[in-house]
Amino acid sequence: MNAAEVSVSALRAAAYRIPTEEVEADGTLRWDATTLVVVEVEGGGKTGLGYTYADAAVVRLIDGLLREHVEGHDALNPSRITAHLWTMVRNVGRSGLCACAISALDTALWDLKARLLDLPLALLLGRQRDSVAVYGSGGFLSEDDRSLREQLGRWAEEDGCRWVKMKIGDDPERELARVKDVLEGIGEAMLMVDANGAYSPRQAITVARHLASLGVDWFEEPVSSDDRAGLARVRQALDSAGVGMDVAAGEYAYTPDDFRLLLEARAVDVLQADITRCGGVTGFLRAAALCEAFHLDLSTHCAPALHLPAACAVPRLRHLEWFYDHVRIESMLFDGAPVLARGRITPDLGAPGHGLSFRHADAAHYAI
Repeated sequence: MNAAEVSVSALRAAAYRIPTEEVEADGTLRWDATTLVVVEVEGGGKTGLGYTYADAAVVRLIDGLLREHVEGHDALNPSRITAHLWTMVRNVGRSGLCACAISALDTALWDLKARLLDLPLALLLGRQRDSVAVYGSGGFLSEDDRSLREQLGRWAEEDGCRWVKMKIGDDPERELARVKDVLEGIGEAMLMVDANGAYSPRQAITVARHLASLGVDWFEEPVSSDDRAGLARVRQALDSAGVGMDVAAGEYAYTPDDFRLLLEARAVDVLQADITRCGGVTGFLRAAALCEAFHLDLSTHCAPALHLPAACAVPRLRHLEWFYDHVRIESMLFDGAPVLARGRITPDLGAPGHGLSFRHADAAHYAI
């Protein structure tokens, strides 16, 4: 293969709406379905795959604005293509749907490059670990107490997860009772909570002190991630009180500047990044570089199968989110999705790229 002659010959994008098993809720939102946008790029007889969890409007954006800046361009230089895509969306608005579209395209391009080189993506990116520790994530506010305890207990006791996470942000008194109940059912595992930005800084500080007294050591988005000063205020209050609890945020960061501003504000103890939002593999690696510069750990948000190769390559990774909804979708619609064993997932080094392939026939029923 002549590397100088491999270009992207075709691009396809499609959206699918997959209903949840039941109505789900966190501290700020309720939903009954998840929209998956799948992107495939072809070149040199190979196909690369990427996806994002966003809105079907992403498909129109890719077809209408971005396609011509991907097709015909160097398939072995993903970062160069996506750098140009960021320029093309300057006047449209980089964050949100544009970032999700670019994220899916960038990941597909990296997968294509790895397949053209016949390498596992984890090796191409520079693997630093053989497998990745995960935390079980679900515990929706819409679940009854029994289901909540069973779900988190199963991840801890049967699947070997060292951490499990539940949602809070509705009724503090009820939630504290639920936390106590869950703690009794997860053995030695550590409990994490996620408020999805439901609290004010003052409320979050009060709730955090109660949670810390029970042994909870992770508080995700205690206030909106847009409120960097509020996050910093919560973090500082906990530090001043000697509360050993990490404040985490970053899942709604779309650009390197979004991550940098969180870090410069000293707003988090652990930074989260979502490969389906932050610019794909390229953006995820840049977030990891910022974490290294600020001496903070990185944790992935959702889409566990897609994060796995990049998560193996970054230096300061704490863990990967084994998010219930996305684990379900990835096992339903993709071949090659990782299997959880003893609290860890492992990339398939016998498969080129990220090892995933999309089951179009199975997904057709959900097509938008």
